[in-house]
Amino acid sequence: MSNPERKKIPEAPTPAAVPGSGNLLSSIAPPAELPNFVTTPIPQSQLPPAAAPAPVQPMLVQPGPASVPDAVETFTPAIPLSKGMPVQSVRSPDDSQATAQSPESLTDSPTEAEKLGLGDVMPGSGLLTWVKGAVSSGGLLQRVAERARSSVDSVITTLDPQMKDYLNSGGDLYLVVASDKEVKVSPVRDAFQAVFGKATVHGFPAQSDVTAAQPVGYAAAYAAAKQRIAHIRSTHSSLTNNVPIVAVEGFLQEAVNDRWYDISLIVLSQPSLDIELQVQSQGTPVPAAAVAAARAGSAAGSAHGDTGFDITIGSIMADSLKVPHTEWQEACTGVSRRELLLLAARSIAGSYRRLLAISAAEP
Repeated sequence: MSNPERKKIPEAPTPAAVPGSGNLLSSIAPPAELPNFVTTPIPQSQLPPAAAPAPVQPMLVQPGPASVPDAVETFTPAIPLSKGMPVQSVRSPDDSQATAQSPESLTDSPTEAEKLGLGDVMPGSGLLTWVKGAVSSGGLLQRVAERARSSVDSVITTLDPQMKDYLNSGGDLYLVVASDKEVKVSPVRDAFQAVFGKATVHGFPAQSDVTAAQPVGYAAAYAAAKQRIAHIRSTHSSLTNNVPIVAVEGFLQEAVNDRWYDISLIVLSQPSLDIELQVQSQGTPVPAAAVAAARAGSAAGSAHGDTGFDITIGSIMADSLKVPHTEWQEACTGVSRRELLLLAARSIAGSYRRLLAISAAEP
């Protein structure tokens, strides 16, 4: 059984483009052929023959007198193998002709960087030379390291003041103070550590029995200080004559009629080098009434009445000002006894260091 033929559906006619109907694609013309810019290569046989170069006619130049302008410098491309620098042309002010000198002959004259003191930091001097100058004595890196160490030490001592003695102790200097009172030992330690950098300072108790409790006059104070030093050497056999000992003794001094001052005498003794130094601190004014009270409190006919008073001026001033006996100087003038002793101790430490340098320089 054959399938019935399907009826063909007539195709709808394509509508013609109507202007203004909105069908834009129907109004575009078909694309034109693209232009071809590829040219056909010309065969070698069709190229015209190349023109022969024109011959160069030789020119005869007559030799003339050789003259070189003064302002013209000669140049040579030759490079010495030793320095890797071209030979420079240097004109002498005395000669009319320029003479060539190698860089080796110019090294003796100082450069501008060397005149300014920058020879070690200029790039031309080399990295190794700069590093050598930086780490040498007083170099840049050493100053930076010292400042960093000082800053760290300052932070440590601020947080813990007791660490100051530990950080600055040591070195080649060992010093003994003939007293165990902190008001005397502390300024001496700080002064010698400031001058010598590092120093070990210890204090031992020492008393004087050759003068009164309150010496009056320089002679009595000096005798009391010498007695303290002798007491330390006699009771500590381990301290040889090569160990310096410092004694601090306060005394009253009448500068003019009824004008009294409290002064501290510092004596340093080192018999091995025949060194004995004496320094006085700044004086603190003492009222005449306090001196009269000390004189009145002394017993008549005491063993050391000719050297001073039996009552110290510090105890009288402390009772009058209602302060500890170690703070009466600050209460009177605003300057503590520790500050007064520190300045005097730094003076004697500087003198002692100078004498050590002189002794070391002697044959």
